[in-house]
Amino acid sequence: MLRGAVRKLLNWLAMEHGRARGLWLRVCKPRSDEYAAFLRRHGGFYAIGQDVYINEATVFTDPAYVRLGNNVTLASCTLIGHDASVAVIGKALGKKLDAVGEIDIRDNVFVGHGAILLPGITIGPNAIVAAGAVVTKDVPAGAVVGGVPARQIATSEDLAARIEARTQQLPWADLIAKREGAFDPEMEPILRELRVKHFYGTASEGSKGLPREDGNG
Repeated sequence: MLRGAVRKLLNWLAMEHGRARGLWLRVCKPRSDEYAAFLRRHGGFYAIGQDVYINEATVFTDPAYVRLGNNVTLASCTLIGHDASVAVIGKALGKKLDAVGEIDIRDNVFVGHGAILLPGITIGPNAIVAAGAVVTKDVPAGAVVGGVPARQIATSEDLAARIEARTQQLPWADLIAKREGAFDPEMEPILRELRVKHFYGTASEGSKGLPREDGNG
């Protein structure tokens, strides 16, 4: 009961007043949509739309210059709104320099784990940034980009078609067809067991551990 009261207090302090953020993250472990709601109210962003999901490990150096549209998901990525090297070269060369830019993410955009977005770019709408990509220029609508620096590798429509074709061949395709949204907590344990058996030929090893590569495990 006490633990529940503490969590309720931390949620209230964080969501209503923007206080105790670190403790709230550690104790309450908010979902990515809850964290986005917190940032919408207290993060100092230019704008955050609806149906936004932000992993708490995502880094924003300059949230005031960031605009997020609707249906946006940010994995553990980094959004950099300024180039701090100008302080060094400006001092060395006796110049007054400024290198700050917006990061404008339009509707229906996914940014993958470890991606880095540099200042002065617009992404989407309907675009995907692959994990580990370094985005140095605008990403066109409907593009899938990856690499360093990021370049277009597909369109979101082509990617969706390929994934749909693969999905229809999966042993659990009937469950996916019945699922509401991209994640169903009640269905997930069943899907996990089916996937593990499909991947490894047997049910999950759980606490048994994995066999050693030398075959002696």
